[in-house]
Amino acid sequence: MADIAAADAIPAKKGKSRKALKNQKASSSEANIMAAASVSDAAIPAGESAEKENREGLCQKNSKKGASKVNKQTEELSSFEKEIQEMQEKLQQLKIEKEHTEELLKAKEEMLIQKEKEQEKLQTELKKLQKIKEFKPNLNFPIIKGDKDQEKKGKKGNDPAKKKPATAYLLWCKDQWNEVKKENPNAEFKEISNMLAAKWKTISADEKKPYEEKYQSEKEVYLKIVGNEKREQEALRLLDEEEKQKTAMDLLDQYIQFQQESESENKKKKKEKDPLKPKHPVSAFFLFSNDRRAALLAENKIAKEVAKIAGEEWRNMTDEQKAPYEEVAMKNKEQYAKEIEIYRQIKEEEAASRKKEEDEMDKLRKHEAMQLLKKKEKTDNLIKKTKEEQKKKQKEEKTTDPNRPKKPATSYLLFGKEERKKIAEEKPGSNNSTVTALISVKWKEMSEEDKQVWNNMAAEAMEAYKKELEEYNKAKEQNNNNN
Repeated sequence: MADIAAADAIPAKKGKSRKALKNQKASSSEANIMAAASVSDAAIPAGESAEKENREGLCQKNSKKGASKVNKQTEELSSFEKEIQEMQEKLQQLKIEKEHTEELLKAKEEMLIQKEKEQEKLQTELKKLQKIKEFKPNLNFPIIKGDKDQEKKGKKGNDPAKKKPATAYLLWCKDQWNEVKKENPNAEFKEISNMLAAKWKTISADEKKPYEEKYQSEKEVYLKIVGNEKREQEALRLLDEEEKQKTAMDLLDQYIQFQQESESENKKKKKEKDPLKPKHPVSAFFLFSNDRRAALLAENKIAKEVAKIAGEEWRNMTDEQKAPYEEVAMKNKEQYAKEIEIYRQIKEEEAASRKKEEDEMDKLRKHEAMQLLKKKEKTDNLIKKTKEEQKKKQKEEKTTDPNRPKKPATSYLLFGKEERKKIAEEKPGSNNSTVTALISVKWKEMSEEDKQVWNNMAAEAMEAYKKELEEYNKAKEQNNNNN
């Protein structure tokens, strides 16, 4: 029994060590302890009961510690799993955000590419416009004056012949106004007007006649002037249209030539200055600085330093030292004033001659316009006359000669004639417009094969008509020759 107790006591002491706790399982240790306790109760004497109780207490403590550690480990594992799950969710969110940002970046890149393309297009268009600005056609464009400009010109001129003539009543009122005013000095404008209107109604036709004749004569003159002006405007309009077409073609040719030249020469040409225009004289300071420049440049001075030194020297100079330069500058200025005056006179003479040429050209244009209008009127009258003669001839032939063969009906009219009978039977009481509409719809819906039947009928009728017409014309000619 002592040996068994000793054997039980040894593993209990070892249970305190960490190695035993690592490999210990709660269920197996408790079973062994309970089995040992049952044996010891039967075999161990009463003196050893205290030791047994101590061992049981230690075993229970160890089992509790092991259970608490296991619980802690399970809690740690569950919290770690939760953290891993949270991290995975965050990682998924980051992936979604990354995909979204990549899509946004792609869209921005596409937008930037489109903007670059648009900028390239705009630059090419800008270059084209800059080239077009360089285009200077050598054409004298026709000056087109609209109706509004002519009306303004007429208003500014105040030509009395162009004023609308006063009526017979107004002419009579002008003569009678002073007399009515003397009779009624306190009467106002409206009252005098009413009196004159009432008096005009009472006077006879013989008294009105001179005023009406005057009005008619003035009206005829006015209408003649206005009619001539309108005719002239129409002629100028026709001439302007013709000149526009000519200038447009010339302009197109010049622009094509300009494009070909601009492709070979990309450099812009400088604006040409008038070589005849006299140059503006330099001041006294510039004359001095021109004298000093050579000496200062010989001392290896920069252009900026040369100007600075010359300016300082000029400021420090006395009036006596400046006098020779100022005299030369004054003489140059006087010479320039004479030359510029001569130049301006030449330019004024050139402008006057140009204006004279323009006036002559304007007169020539008007003459050409009138000639063109006369030709147009002549052709229009001929066309109108021939049309009237043809209509008259056709009318005479239709009315005078009943034996003349009648022109046959077309395919549509032949179809309409037959269809009209059918519609009258199917829908009696239908008005003419509805019947015509139904015939038109049916003709449009017909196939080409069905239409061909009516076309053949019309063609046969036309051939028969031509033969009859030839026979008729021959018979008519024979009758005319016999007569």
